[in-house]
Amino acid sequence: MSVEALCWGDDGLLPVIVQDARSKDVLTLAYANREALARTLETRSTWLWSRSRGALWNKGETSGNVQHVVAVRYDCDADALLYLVEPTGPACHTGAVTCFHNVLAERLGGAGESPGNSAVEFVRAIEHLERVIEQRRGASVDASYVSKLLHGGVDRIGKKIGEEATEVVIAAKNHDHDELTWEVSDLLFHTLVLMHEQGVTIDDVGRELLRRAK
Repeated sequence: MSVEALCWGDDGLLPVIVQDARSKDVLTLAYANREALARTLETRSTWLWSRSRGALWNKGETSGNVQHVVAVRYDCDADALLYLVEPTGPACHTGAVTCFHNVLAERLGGAGESPGNSAVEFVRAIEHLERVIEQRRGASVDASYVSKLLHGGVDRIGKKIGEEATEVVIAAKNHDHDELTWEVSDLLFHTLVLMHEQGVTIDDVGRELLRRAK
């Protein structure tokens, strides 16, 4: 279908759902006109139409939180769009990963009817950390702990991983649930930094874990 063949509203706009292509989080609900959609398709960057300002805007142009568009879809009535994106930072102007971070109601089906919810949240947290690490890579070493680690290379990061691994064992021997949770989180974080420094992604690790599980 061509851009012109879509069922544009009387105001020349279509609603756009922006979704993280990896985590599947719905990031934003916005609007696009023909030009915004054309620029999105051409540049593979999220372009939208601001109804409040009456102007085109490119996501991340001022904040740096750009979105690489990997696919654009339309619904069965051709009157709504879906941008599947790979974000490099928070989607919301508040700094939240998604604009839909306020909870009105949750788990309406009753407790226990959302199996795997904790696992989903864990994956989202890891993916968010991965994006934060990427975002802070170019920051000043005086302003960012992540930047300082990355500038220190394998030696600095590896030393921290060794320290955190030892603290994980100590926490386990202390049978302290909260301490162990804290130290495992530290170990995972520093491991993610090392992976980033070495060019290893969570997808790489995920594929290897699935291979072992066969």
